[in-house]
Amino acid sequence: MNAEELKQEILAFHPSVVFDEGGQFVNANIDAADVLTLLTELRNRPAFDFDYMFCLTCVDYKTHFTMFYHLRSLTHRHEMVVKAKIADVNAPAVDTVSHIWRTADFMEREVYDLFGVKFFRHPDLRRIFLDENWPGYPLRKNYEDPNMIEL
Repeated sequence: MNAEELKQEILAFHPSVVFDEGGQFVNANIDAADVLTLLTELRNRPAFDFDYMFCLTCVDYKTHFTMFYHLRSLTHRHEMVVKAKIADVNAPAVDTVSHIWRTADFMEREVYDLFGVKFFRHPDLRRIFLDENWPGYPLRKNYEDPNMIEL
C-alpha cells in the first residue's frame, strides 16, 4: 500500500484525520481524545497491520503538547507517524497504548517522567529516570532549575 492509499484507507474509517504533506512518513494529525480509537484500528485491521511501534515521544510547544507515535508494519513494510495534540498544558493526559504495543510501556513512562503527561489506564505509571520526589518535569519549556546554565 503506497502513501496515498494508506491515507484514503484511514480517512474511510476516521474522516477527522488531517495529513501533513511531505517528509519521510505519512503524518496523521488527530486530537488526543481519538488516539485509542485510531491506533487500535491501525494495529488490528489486516490492511494496515502496524504491528511495531518503534518510537513514542512528546514535544512541548508551550501552548500545547503533541504526542508522536511512529508505527511500522513488518508485514506490509509501510510506516507512518500519528501526532496527537493535547491542549491542556497544565494537566496533559492521553490514553495508554501499552496494551496494544508492549514497547509503549517504558516509552510512556519516560514521557510521564520527563514531560508529566499522564497515561490513562497505564499498568505501571511511575517515574523511570528521576526520583519520585523530583520537582517538575525537565523537558517542559517552563521547567526551571537553579543549577541550569543560561546562555
